Amino acid sequence: MPDDTPRRTYTDLFRTPEFSPLFLSSSANIAAQTVSGLALGTLVFRATNSPLLSALSMFGPALAQVLGATFFLSGADRLPPRATLAGLALAFAGATSALALPGLPVWAMLAIVLAEGLIASLGGGVRWGLLTEILSKNGYLSGRSLFNMMSGVMQIAGYAAGGVLVAVLSPRLCLLLAAALYGTSAALALRLTRRPPRASGRPSVRATWSANARLWSAPARRHVYLALWIPNGLVVGCESLYVSYDPRAAGTLFACAALGMLAGDVTVGRLLPPRLRPRLGIPLLVLLAAPYLVLFLRPPLPLTAVLVALASFGFGASLVQQERLVALTPDDLSGHALGLHSAGMLTMQGVAATAAGTVAQLTSPATAMTVMALASLTVTFALTAVSRRGATDGGLWPTRAAGAVRAT
Repeated sequence: MPDDTPRRTYTDLFRTPEFSPLFLSSSANIAAQTVSGLALGTLVFRATNSPLLSALSMFGPALAQVLGATFFLSGADRLPPRATLAGLALAFAGATSALALPGLPVWAMLAIVLAEGLIASLGGGVRWGLLTEILSKNGYLSGRSLFNMMSGVMQIAGYAAGGVLVAVLSPRLCLLLAAALYGTSAALALRLTRRPPRASGRPSVRATWSANARLWSAPARRHVYLALWIPNGLVVGCESLYVSYDPRAAGTLFACAALGMLAGDVTVGRLLPPRLRPRLGIPLLVLLAAPYLVLFLRPPLPLTAVLVALASFGFGASLVQQERLVALTPDDLSGHALGLHSAGMLTMQGVAATAAGTVAQLTSPATAMTVMALASLTVTFALTAVSRRGATDGGLWPTRAAGAVRAT
């Protein structure tokens, strides 16, 4: 049966020791990513007039996540979280400052952001593993919901402010602002308590491969991972084309997408009763892609903004899937499992951004959005069909009778 344990209120979460510094550090990190992504995408598009290179500059770093997940992810449970989070934020501050150097060629910018993606693969596992430790697995959904809400707010503010600053000042000044925000994130991470690693042993490639194989061995977890990675990754491919779809309104579209995601996270994380959540996984994934089919007609900006916000409401499906993944994962692999989710999701987003940019280069951004949305819907329906055949064994969308599956 689904967990009916009363969820903590958001006030309760902030009363929990260590939650506030982790939350504030992550907030500064998201704000920095938002501002730097928009600034870099605009800078590259102005220099090249290429939808593909613009999309790659914003979402290409996610392509490197697969390498990090392959070689480094065992460190998510085997490294001290405070020092790791602070060190990663400082590394991003330095790399983002380098991106602001005048005269830096586009190929060098792409090399830097790909390096950022490689080291970022470790950050998600450390952060979300620490969250399960601070709140316990029963509190993870409420905590992650609040983090997602924060991400939505930071993206709304970051894209809105970044759009203004890019237009009024310059993309390079925005990159320097982002570097300062990464430095703030590092300082806030140092307010966390020193904690030992959650698992013994040194991080290694062999340990990473062994844990990945262990997590991938269970069919129920495989289905959850695929649903977390592919449908939403393909829709992020649509988002990667905002700059080339409408350069003057890209900040507005990104902000509306963040607003829709915020509404979806609040609804799924706080308003829906636990028994209802698993039943909405499929409808939310359908909603995530369907509105983008209309953009092929090039509707006016107000309607486009509404459609983008409506689609992004569907990102709430990831909370349903993450809750399922946490329930299926043993404690000693919690950070690794969530890090694998984060790395795989971001990698798929990078692949989708590359594919979307390629299609847009050959056709148009509106056509590419339609293609990516159709692909997302196709994958959702295919995964649903496969999962329902195995529902009695704990499939992706479990029935009430199959809701309790033991973590292995």
